[in-house]
Amino acid sequence: MGFIYFGLLLEADNSVLIMTNFDSEMDGHPTLSAENLTLGYGSKIICEALDVTIPSGKLTVIVGPNGCGKSTLLKCLCRLLKPKQGHVILNGEQIQRIPSKEIAKLLGFLPQSSSTPERVTVAELVARGRHAHQGLFSQWSIEDEHAVKQAMHVTRIEAFADHTVDALSGGQLQRVWIAMLLAQQTPILMLDEPTTYLDISHQLELLELFKKLKQKLGNTVVAVLHDLNQACRYADNLIVLSGGKIVAQGPPNELMTESLVKQVFGLDSLIMPDPVTGSPMVVPKAPLIPDVCEQ
Repeated sequence: MGFIYFGLLLEADNSVLIMTNFDSEMDGHPTLSAENLTLGYGSKIICEALDVTIPSGKLTVIVGPNGCGKSTLLKCLCRLLKPKQGHVILNGEQIQRIPSKEIAKLLGFLPQSSSTPERVTVAELVARGRHAHQGLFSQWSIEDEHAVKQAMHVTRIEAFADHTVDALSGGQLQRVWIAMLLAQQTPILMLDEPTTYLDISHQLELLELFKKLKQKLGNTVVAVLHDLNQACRYADNLIVLSGGKIVAQGPPNELMTESLVKQVFGLDSLIMPDPVTGSPMVVPKAPLIPDVCEQ
């Protein structure tokens, strides 16, 4: 095991944003890509011939209509779904050949939903994010304790640290799951619809946190989002899926056009600059739907 460095990222007001750890044996940021992926469940094919490159140290957002394969692609990139064809490459090696514990030190994943454990406190659940850092005979360390506390701090869940998770609201519970992911301290974060259950204020707070993680710590963040305007505002890189194919991939300013929105979502829209950030903002026109009120 190489030398482990524990660093603190400080905000302008000197509050701690999050504790990070880096392995000196790692040369730069971990790399993640996929070649010629065919994905599916049983005999059903969901995605075909996908080539994906995830930019290191950037925020990538996967968008597309329901059922197009966004979650399926994310699961495959995390090794939770074995491709029917093709390979996922993590740090130059096929991900299927890497031991699970080593993957857990590089890549953290938050699914759309998880079963809520009973009689487990918020602090105990967040602490489970440290599992990958525990050896067979190692004890809970001060670094583990700090990682958990800082993850709870940045997700603003300290006030109910001693509450059982099955007593929380949906939004509170989502923030606890995110804190557990952050406590894992992986350089790559993978999140499937992380803003689910959150009100608009907490959605933007979470996306701002991901932005700071990649800007100040160099984390690679990959997220599935449904809100196109949030995706365009925060993403460095967009992956646009439709019908199990990647129809566009690149910076939002270069990709997001009225014709792309029409092609992927069947929606007429106007694209204009976001008045706050200047990123593309999708303004839908009235969709063409049958008048169900007609006799």
